[in-house]
Amino acid sequence: MYAALLRGINVGGSKKVPMADLRTLMEGIGHGSVRTYLQSGQAVFAAGHGDEDSLAAELAEAVERHFGFSVDVIVRDHAYLKAVVDACPFPAAELEARQLHVTYFSAPVDEERFAEIDRAAHLPEEFRLGDRALYLYAPDGLGRSKLAERLSKPRVNKGLIATTRNWNTVVKLVELTERA
Repeated sequence: MYAALLRGINVGGSKKVPMADLRTLMEGIGHGSVRTYLQSGQAVFAAGHGDEDSLAAELAEAVERHFGFSVDVIVRDHAYLKAVVDACPFPAAELEARQLHVTYFSAPVDEERFAEIDRAAHLPEEFRLGDRALYLYAPDGLGRSKLAERLSKPRVNKGLIATTRNWNTVVKLVELTERA
């Protein structure tokens, strides 16, 4: 099972993608067991062909054809999603879900990409890198996080697709993708 993470849909009234339409679209391109989670761009599905990158490209193309706008898509399989949860460098069980977020990247990232960020200046907020993921601890939530704002700058994410999910969603995607 896979999870598709669509970036920037159903936010602020733009790029509206009704979840029922997304499920129908995904079934129409050959995916099975399609389910959506919330309205913010998560779908889980079974695929009989392709890898994560080709599945993401196929879905992005289908969304653009059907809805008339482009959307960045990242696809990850259950094993990867579970590994992200298992590798969390922060004490997730001790934190509120609004305090912990994961940014999924379309490709690996290294520390050098974030070298210009003065980590000490943002404390107690912190981030740590994982495999194609960034873990962000923001004690006052993402909306108030100065570090999250800095991490989202185009020069930090240049050449990548990046999309962020709160910890509840990260964990729920693991649960949803483990079901056949």
